Amino acid sequence: MSPFKGRPRGVRARLLLIVVVAVAAALALMTLGFNVLLSRALSRDADALARSRAAAEAGSLNMVNGRVVRPRVPDTGGLDSEAWLFVSGVAVERPAVSHALDRAALGAVATPGRIIVVPRERARLYARAAVVDGRRVATVVAGVSMRPYLTTRKTALIGSLALALGLLVVVALVTRWVLAAALRPVARMTADAEAWSANDADRRFAAGEPHDELGQLAATLDSLLDRLSASLRREQRFTAELSHELRTPLAKVCTEAELALRRQREPQAYEEALKMVLGNAQAMTRTIDTLVTAQRQGTGLARGSADATAVLREVAVACDDMAVERGIELAVRPPATAVMVGVEAEVAQRIVQPVVENACQYAAGQVTLGVARRGSEIEITVDDDGPGVRRGELESIFEPGVRGSAGNDTRARRGAGLGLALSRRLAQAASGDVTAAAHDGGGRFVVHLPAG
Repeated sequence: MSPFKGRPRGVRARLLLIVVVAVAAALALMTLGFNVLLSRALSRDADALARSRAAAEAGSLNMVNGRVVRPRVPDTGGLDSEAWLFVSGVAVERPAVSHALDRAALGAVATPGRIIVVPRERARLYARAAVVDGRRVATVVAGVSMRPYLTTRKTALIGSLALALGLLVVVALVTRWVLAAALRPVARMTADAEAWSANDADRRFAAGEPHDELGQLAATLDSLLDRLSASLRREQRFTAELSHELRTPLAKVCTEAELALRRQREPQAYEEALKMVLGNAQAMTRTIDTLVTAQRQGTGLARGSADATAVLREVAVACDDMAVERGIELAVRPPATAVMVGVEAEVAQRIVQPVVENACQYAAGQVTLGVARRGSEIEITVDDDGPGVRRGELESIFEPGVRGSAGNDTRARRGAGLGLALSRRLAQAASGDVTAAAHDGGGRFVVHLPAG
């Protein structure tokens, strides 16, 4: 059997149980304290009454012809109005009480000034010496019955227990109602969330202006849903554009393969077809590898370090064919001292290479790569002598599928516009970024990465 079986599962039930247990414990302590204090007060009152009776009896004694004389009072036959009178240790007068109480009174004579408790007889006794004309002539023992006090104590205990139980029931009912009212918005939010489907990405709790913790929770969840919805839309758009980007080289591969197989050709034609197939396959591989690397970086894997200059040279080698094809001079400007980036060399290459390919696509004849350290950040600059980026397009060109106005150049290759988007996505996953700068002398992109 599970040790948790039988426990209240809901938050409301647990809170109700906690409140009821706490209140029950507090009421129990208060009831106990009240009855203990009442018992002590009643005991003090009984002791005071016994002392006052003994004093009154001792003060009323007189000496007549050498004998101790006590004024006559009506005999009620009970302990409440009677007392013992002892002369020389012998009981001269005694009330009509039990033999056990009589013996207790005799024992009290030996210890005057002390309260003697007789539990079986439910009584208290007090002995006091009687002094007449400056001489001790007798001892008076006054008794007080505890039965009325015990009755009062019992009545108070029953009443306090009934009051505590009633208060506990009232507190439990009120607490249950308050918790139900307080948690009703949470129940409504839970029901709404359960009713929403994957197609309800734009649904919100809409609890209004937050005035309390639950309102703040609803507002926070709505804000979280807004971010998730925006991220989902970006991912959907990115996936669609990526599908288009992969479909184009895949279609070229299929077309070239079909043309090569349709009829016999010269070896050189097959070689050209294979080069085309290889180039498109490599383009798809780069796109897929970039996404996989971005995903790995996003999961918080350990990050290494790499020589920034070596990374730029590897990128230059990878883009050399494209640069030669377009007649571009691709140069790496190394720093005076070694600069280390705080990411793995493969990750840094996949961030920088799409930016360099973009520069080669639009440059007129020169692309220059540089690197410098700026505090805890590494800046890799990619400059080209092309038309550059307009100020109004500095951010939009990083959106998937968006190409700047420079893409209208007939010399520029057509594409889906995913290179810069992939580069920024991977850079941000590595705690960096890719930005474009409005540069009068051509295009300029800056890759920001953490220093190693």
